[in-house]
Amino acid sequence: MDTEAQVRSWFADRLPEGWFTGVPEFVLDREEIAVVGAVPPLTVVSGLPDVERSAALEGYVERFREETRERRIAIAREAERRFRRKVAWGVVIEGRRVMFTTLSVPVMTRLRQPERQVLDTLVAAGVARSRSDALAWCVRLVGRHTDTWLADLRDALQHVDRIRSAGPDRVD
Repeated sequence: MDTEAQVRSWFADRLPEGWFTGVPEFVLDREEIAVVGAVPPLTVVSGLPDVERSAALEGYVERFREETRERRIAIAREAERRFRRKVAWGVVIEGRRVMFTTLSVPVMTRLRQPERQVLDTLVAAGVARSRSDALAWCVRLVGRHTDTWLADLRDALQHVDRIRSAGPDRVD
């Protein structure tokens, strides 16, 4: 069984019923497991003006966060020991994704002068506070505009992982 399937199965046995309206989404990388589930809709917001609706939804999400905090922490601690990755939590409500916790991991890169000048321009223009922020902004922008291509690439990598795991054991 691949890692994502193991994570899904493990969490399925531990997540309380009623937290999410369906199966939560699990996003994995080398450092983190993000668990994001759709919460039941808030019925009292129908017909409210946009400002009031937004405030009610924010309050609903915050209440869910507070009411589930202890159990989420307990599940996360157990998962972190088992999978050796941090656990982040989030919800989806009315198509909006709200993350409660996320891991920020430093990444080092080497850039040539023209690439550094792009970052410095973003800093000078006030788009970012630092080169680090500018680089993160660029990565988010690329990710937003290449979602389909990145999704296809991730699917191909999962296929490679499945084939690799079905093959003979590797020598360490």
